[in-house]
Amino acid sequence: MYRIKLLTVIFCFGLGLVQAQSSYVLKENVPYYDAKTQASDVYIKERCKLDVYYPKDTTGVATAIWFHGGGLENGEKHIPEGLLKKGIIVVTVNYRMHPKVKHPVYIEDAAAAVAWTFNHISEFNGDPKKIFVTGHSAGGYLASMVGFDKHYLNKHGIDADDIAGLIPFSGHAITHFTVRKEMGIAGTQPIIDAYAPLFHVRKDAPPTLLITGDRDLELLGRYEENAYFHRMLKVIGHPEVTLMELDGYGHNMVYPAIPLLLDFMSNKSH
Repeated sequence: MYRIKLLTVIFCFGLGLVQAQSSYVLKENVPYYDAKTQASDVYIKERCKLDVYYPKDTTGVATAIWFHGGGLENGEKHIPEGLLKKGIIVVTVNYRMHPKVKHPVYIEDAAAAVAWTFNHISEFNGDPKKIFVTGHSAGGYLASMVGFDKHYLNKHGIDADDIAGLIPFSGHAITHFTVRKEMGIAGTQPIIDAYAPLFHVRKDAPPTLLITGDRDLELLGRYEENAYFHRMLKVIGHPEVTLMELDGYGHNMVYPAIPLLLDFMSNKSH
């Protein structure tokens, strides 16, 4: 586990960033379910879309799939400013949310978006062997669930182990508090069941970088559950898992974590 101060993030890890590109294209509101599925549900047609932000003149590019946060109840797809013009593709995803749907719909949508990316990213100059899944808070939880519980991607004919890396930002490792609420369980009652990334700990999962804010400033227990996740992955023999804690930052730790994400992607893409 690494406890990192802001200056270290900027000046050390920033050196490994992939080279920026000058010409980018943004393709917006691409449906990631097929036409039949879209036609079956108005909310799917409205919500299940993604944007692809890609360099125009470069091929074989690495991709970050970004899932927004918001407690599985709020939020909109967006590209974090730190990921603009960094020589990577960004796929940013909307998914259906509580209370209009309940678990595991959120995870199923996330898996469908990841599968779409595997099947289509080459059309946007991307390399399917360099797809990384990330996101903040609820988005980090979705990234972990799709990467560790293989059955969601298996439904789409995709092996989760083909993901190049998982980088959840301050994501739940236990069962998400909104999922617990749907089951009538208090937010202060930690649960590890099939809807917890921790439940699916396995040593053959993709390379994983866990990032949280300062343990004293984070949401209740968020650092500690990630620390346990990290520990159990180590115990089971996962060869490539790292936990980083950002000193001085609480749950809103996206900005200082972005260079860590880019450095991780750069290292795993070569």
